[in-house]
Amino acid sequence: MDIGYTTDQLRAAAADAVRAPSLHNTQPWRLRLRDGGIEVLADPTRRLPATDPSGWGVRIACGAALFNLRLALAAAGAPARVRLRPDPAEPDLLARLVPDLPRRPTPAEQSLHAAIPRRFSNRLPFWPDPVPSDARWRLAEAARAEQCWLELLIGVSAVTAFGEIARSAHRVLERDPAYRAERELWLRHEPAPDGLPAAAGGPQHEPQDVLPTRGFGGRDRAPGRDFEPEPLVGVLGSVGNTAVDQVVAGQALQRVLLTATDAGLSVSLLSQPIEVPTAREQLRVSLGRFGAPQMALRIGYGQPGRPTPRRAVDEVLTAPTAGAIAG
Repeated sequence: MDIGYTTDQLRAAAADAVRAPSLHNTQPWRLRLRDGGIEVLADPTRRLPATDPSGWGVRIACGAALFNLRLALAAAGAPARVRLRPDPAEPDLLARLVPDLPRRPTPAEQSLHAAIPRRFSNRLPFWPDPVPSDARWRLAEAARAEQCWLELLIGVSAVTAFGEIARSAHRVLERDPAYRAERELWLRHEPAPDGLPAAAGGPQHEPQDVLPTRGFGGRDRAPGRDFEPEPLVGVLGSVGNTAVDQVVAGQALQRVLLTATDAGLSVSLLSQPIEVPTAREQLRVSLGRFGAPQMALRIGYGQPGRPTPRRAVDEVLTAPTAGAIAG
């Protein structure tokens, strides 16, 4: 039985991979066709030194791209076997995918794959409609399916306690001129294949907001008007905090995001309490969880978001000169 991939299959999967989210839409990944499969590598030239000095954000983003790759290949009936950090001599190589036995995609894989082009970060205020319990259960199950956990904060007291930690982290970050300059560097006022278009920004942060937001050049709003009085907040975490744990968490994050999209929900990411180590530990203790928080999410119903630009596949994909990939 021929279980090899063709170049066309891998290029199609790569086109889905680059739709993954990343800090400031830096797209810090490279993809490489090699030995009958495809590899995901971190691109250190796109790491944010002030925002992401440890490379955590790069590995989360590459994990999300890896999940899209896995999902695209599975949806095409050509699932992959994945090995994380396969070569200690090449630390930027985060994953290698090689062909597994062909099989029909499951309905869940088909639904999640169809959600990839519809998944956008939505930085606008969400509607007051509550997220029903069955949708919350699906989100938690999505994290568990990738060996991670998702704690959903229900109720005013839980969200307020999270908000205090997140706002404190936001203030710490905003006091760093290098952090602010880095954000401005990736804000795009003209069309570009990466970075954050100013038009995609949300309302600017106000002191009374429960949660901090990065407006990214969005419009001001009337003073004293709440951004969102009772948001649903989720905290995604992993069992540890090694480089492999962070890649695993990136996969879990993308499964959660696509599950939310498939359920008609909107999501935006709140990374400030993860970016500040003391805030991250405060968050872990407040949740009573073992392991490490890896991302916080704001979840709800809202008007459709808008996609941010992506670099062309040929810019991130390195391919051998041969036409077909031997299995």
